[in-house]
Amino acid sequence: MNVEVTSDVIARLREESLRAHPEECCGLLLGEGMRVDRAIPAANVAAEPARHFEIDPSVLLAAHRGARQGGPQVLGYYHSHPVGHPVPSATDCEHSTGDSRVWAIIAGGQVAFWRDTGNGFAPIPCRIVG
Repeated sequence: MNVEVTSDVIARLREESLRAHPEECCGLLLGEGMRVDRAIPAANVAAEPARHFEIDPSVLLAAHRGARQGGPQVLGYYHSHPVGHPVPSATDCEHSTGDSRVWAIIAGGQVAFWRDTGNGFAPIPCRIVG
């Protein structure tokens, strides 16, 4: 199944990656169904933000609270790889939970989308809209 992502979200992800460099940026992907309409940046609270990411829990909780109140759903997460490619790293795969959420990984100006399968990640074709 394809994921639809607005061109504004793609631009935001690239901007966040550049802004955070040489550290990893991270945040949430919000929308409905398989359409990502918003990217919400979060502080990277990892102990080593140049090598790992950890989304600020307060941002995640607020997004889930907003979704319960009728706002956009938390469809997934994003982060950057300051060095490397837009593919899941070994560390990313260790954190695979099987929740089927979408992960966007930004590296070298490219954005790639992945589905968390619980056994790692599977690529998701992306269609850029609007």
